[in-house]
Amino acid sequence: MSTSVFKTPPTLEALSRMSRNTMMEHLGIEYTEAGADFITARMPVDHRTHQPFGLLHGGASVVLAETLGSVAAYLCLDGEKQYAVGLDINANHIRAVRSGWVYGTTKPLHIGGKTHVWEIRITTEEGALVCISRITMAVLDRA
Repeated sequence: MSTSVFKTPPTLEALSRMSRNTMMEHLGIEYTEAGADFITARMPVDHRTHQPFGLLHGGASVVLAETLGSVAAYLCLDGEKQYAVGLDINANHIRAVRSGWVYGTTKPLHIGGKTHVWEIRITTEEGALVCISRITMAVLDRA
């Protein structure tokens, strides 16, 4: 894709600043790449993101997915006039992971005036699919 879907082209520095003092920072989520129509971040699979049996917690995968989809939607808007909020998210957990890093990449399925739909694919470091998620964002006007 040659033209960006983002009104505000994302930089890794700006994305990292948005994560300070948030759940993303607490879980160790780091942005790794941003392009014309995607954002990628990685998340450690460790004590912060494990469930009691030592596996990646499905909720942690959903945090990564919602973070990526929400931030991507926000970057498509004029932030002085509009904002986006999560309306629905789903996730299918495909593969268990015990350690290392997982990588999430979001791409748009639909960018409309009142809703956005973003797909998030979460994979292992080797590229094996861990989770596939879809988030629908409601676009709201600022008062």
